[in-house]
Amino acid sequence: QEERSRSEHNLVNIQKTHERMQTENKISPYYRTKLRGLYTTAKADAEAECNILRKALDKIAEIKSLLEERRIAAKIAGIYSEAEPPRKTMRRGVLMTLLQQSAMTLPLWIGKPGEKPPPLCGAVPAAGDYVARPGDKVAARVKALEGDEQWILAEVVSYSHAANK
Repeated sequence: QEERSRSEHNLVNIQKTHERMQTENKISPYYRTKLRGLYTTAKADAEAECNILRKALDKIAEIKSLLEERRIAAKIAGIYSEAEPPRKTMRRGVLMTLLQQSAMTLPLWIGKPGEKPPPLCGAVPAAGDYVARPGDKVAARVKALEGDEQWILAEVVSYSHAANK
């Protein structure tokens, strides 16, 4: 927030300079050089703010991964028990709420200009030899008892190299 407040002054100056140029109906060399300097400063401010936001997102991702590691370790140790069996049926609204909550906690990738997105980000497929790690959240296509296939949201428990699943 401090970084944003600091750069706000420069953005206001850019706007005022544009308004002055409009009243004079011409672009003088003075305004051209002044705007060039203001835009250079604004770009540097934006990059600094972007770097701070990236560091904050990295810290959030680190905290989430630590919490997930603790949850998995507790589950393995038997401290965290899921005594109740999973419910057979859930209403659509409950499922949508769960999906919305999961979507809000997904890691966020924000690339720099020109940077390519990593695998499994958006529509970028994973490499052919990619294996999901235990604890990863996935959308999986499974066969139901009746034989038809359905999409589910799931957490990876293990990977079978023999079955490639």
